Amino acid sequence: MNENDKKIKIDGINYGCENPLIIAELGTSHNGDIKKAKEMIDAAVENGAGCIKTQIVYADEILHPNTGTVPLPGGRIKLYDRFKSLEMPPEFYIEMKEYAEKNGILFLCTPFGIKSASILREMQLKMIKIASPELNFTGLLDEISKWKLPVLLSSGVSMLADIERAIFILKRNGDWGSRTGDNGCCSPQICLLHCVTSYPAPEIEYNLRVIKNLSFIFGVSAGVSDHSLDPELVPALAVSMGASVIEKHFCLSKNDPGLDDPIALEPDDFRKMVNAVKQAAKDGSEKTIARYNEERGSSFIEKILGNGVKELAASERANYRLTNRSIHALRDIQKGGIIKRDDYAVLRTEKILRPGLEPFWEKEIEGRTARNFIPAGEGIRFEDI
Repeated sequence: MNENDKKIKIDGINYGCENPLIIAELGTSHNGDIKKAKEMIDAAVENGAGCIKTQIVYADEILHPNTGTVPLPGGRIKLYDRFKSLEMPPEFYIEMKEYAEKNGILFLCTPFGIKSASILREMQLKMIKIASPELNFTGLLDEISKWKLPVLLSSGVSMLADIERAIFILKRNGDWGSRTGDNGCCSPQICLLHCVTSYPAPEIEYNLRVIKNLSFIFGVSAGVSDHSLDPELVPALAVSMGASVIEKHFCLSKNDPGLDDPIALEPDDFRKMVNAVKQAAKDGSEKTIARYNEERGSSFIEKILGNGVKELAASERANYRLTNRSIHALRDIQKGGIIKRDDYAVLRTEKILRPGLEPFWEKEIEGRTARNFIPAGEGIRFEDI
């Protein structure tokens, strides 16, 4: 096996750049309608997906009610309220999973906290996905690491040190998995998904040469989670760089009201992507790059391939530490008050709040005295305790 084609084994199948796993990311585009969810699964199966992914949403696990608003077709709405509207009972996801597996496609779901993670564990998933904003959520990663499942870990809006800490946590709960390393020990089944956390993400910011480098640095398989608008460029070129997994948002129509529908692929374009990925897997790196150089121009393709150095993309740089998790006050904390465990949580900062301490400080906050008044929702900083 080529060093740049590390594989990830899921449900008995080894996925590598010669046969990448193609994920249709449904996200929350079903809008809580199980009939639509099943229609999306049918369309994903029909158009070549090997896996469908959804998200199990509980607003309180993700952000504070004071985080700000987002523009939607009906006007601006509190982002917290939008997430709240997407909350569904566990039975909804169980029915999705059963329907997907009945139709011969893998089922994948993203948790955003311990509550949603515990539900997924009960559902006995065959793998788990951690979204980019939760890559630094150390408490969630520690819980997931105990499951002994393959993990897909998105690395958008992150730096090498963030990735290193996440992979260390996922690996530290003992030897597990089914891929054997050079030292004869089993290593965790982790696939690191290179990602640009911007909606949409410009193709020229994808720096796809970093896929090989991330795989080599961390000793795991790697792939791409693509938020660009072009249906085939980033996915196909990612395969030429050794990607084992390709993830792309999927919708029935870009005019649907889902949060991610404007940047998702409709069925025909998803099929176009699947065909391009399969062709790239068949042709290999040199032939794939040469073909796209001829079709799209070598200068443009070279920009997409990039320099291979892991750094924040220009379109996501301003969101570093805002999209990621940090420690936030759940309620007003008075100056001089003793901070209790139910006074704070690890949340995304998002729109108008300030970020707080990194999540790995979570257990050190309880019992501290507040130096300053900390308004509900705001991040708790070193100078506040």
